[in-house]
Amino acid sequence: ELNCCREAVLMQFCANKLDKKDFFGKSDPFLVFFRSNEDGSFTICHKTEVIKNTLNPVWQAFKISIRALCNGDYDRHDFIGEFTTSYRELSRGQSQFNVYEVTLLSFLVETEVSFLDYIKGGAVGEIIQDYDTDKMFPALGFGAKLPPDGRISHEFALNGNPQNPYCNGIDGVMEAYYMSLKSVQLYGPTNFAPVINHVARYAASIKDGSQYFVLLIVTDGVISDMAQTKESIVNAAKLPMSIIIVGVGPAEFDAMEELDGDEIRVSSRGVYAERDIVQFVPFRDYIDRTGNHILSMARLARDVLAEIPDQFLSYMRVRGIKPSPAPPPYTPPVHVVQTQI
Repeated sequence: ELNCCREAVLMQFCANKLDKKDFFGKSDPFLVFFRSNEDGSFTICHKTEVIKNTLNPVWQAFKISIRALCNGDYDRHDFIGEFTTSYRELSRGQSQFNVYEVTLLSFLVETEVSFLDYIKGGAVGEIIQDYDTDKMFPALGFGAKLPPDGRISHEFALNGNPQNPYCNGIDGVMEAYYMSLKSVQLYGPTNFAPVINHVARYAASIKDGSQYFVLLIVTDGVISDMAQTKESIVNAAKLPMSIIIVGVGPAEFDAMEELDGDEIRVSSRGVYAERDIVQFVPFRDYIDRTGNHILSMARLARDVLAEIPDQFLSYMRVRGIKPSPAPPPYTPPVHVVQTQI
C-alpha cells in the first residue's frame, strides 16, 4: 500500500447537449475514466453507468481511491471522455468543461482506513504472519468417484476425513492429494459451486470481521456448473471471503476470466455481485523460460494475492467494520540493579 494514498474522492458528473448518435432515439451516454501510467499508456479505472436515451445525462456519484484514480500523483492528467484534467484541477470544485459540456457537479475528498490499519489491529495478523500461524489447511477435492460405492462428489476431504479435513502445511496438502489420487477415480462433471458453498457456510458465521476466508481453487479450466458457480459467487460476495483461482495446463480459460469479474461484475439471475471477490491467475504465464524459478514464483505469489487487500477492505467498509486499536508497542522490562556499598 502507498501511505500517501489513503484518500478517496466522491465525484459526480453531468453533461448537456450531447450529440445524438442513435437513429431512432437519443444517445445512451456513459463516461470512462483512464489513469495515465508512467510508461505513457492508459488504464481504465472507472466506468459510469449507461443512461438510456438522453442528451443531458446526470450520472450517479461514485467513490474511487486516489491510488486507483491517479496512483497518488495529484497533477498527472487523466483522460475523461475526450478532454483531460488532473486531480488538483478537479479538487478546486465545480467547473465547466467545453467538450460536450461535461460538468463536474461535486468533488469530496475522504480519508479512509487502509489495509495496514486492519493489520495493526490484529484482524489479519494471523494471515500476514506467514499467512497462517498453525499451518493447518482444510483441503477439498471435487470431480471424482469415491470409494467404496463410486459415489460422485464435488466436495470431499482430500485426507479422507470429512469431520477433520485439515492438513498440516502445504506438504500435508500435497501428501493428502497424492494419497487421494490412489483411492478415487477422477470423474466429471467438474463443479465449483459445492466447494464455494462449503467455505461460504463457515464465512457466514463470522459477523464481526474477526476472520476473513480465502478459498484457493486449482483447476485445469473445465467447469460444468457455470450458472450455479456464478450464483454461489454472488451469494459469497456478501460474506468475508475471497476466491483465488489458479489455472493449470494448456486449456483456454475463458470461463475463468469471466468469473474473475474485473471487467464485468459477475451476476446471477439479474443480481450482480456486491463486490469483486474472484482473482484468476493462469499458472503458465509464470513459467520462467530462463529457469529462474524463484523469480517466477515470486511473481505468481504477488499476482495471486494482488486483489486480496482491496477485496478485504471493500467488505469491511460496506459493513462499517472499523479496525481494532493497534496493540501498544512492546516495552522491554527494566531490571533494577541494586549495589551495596
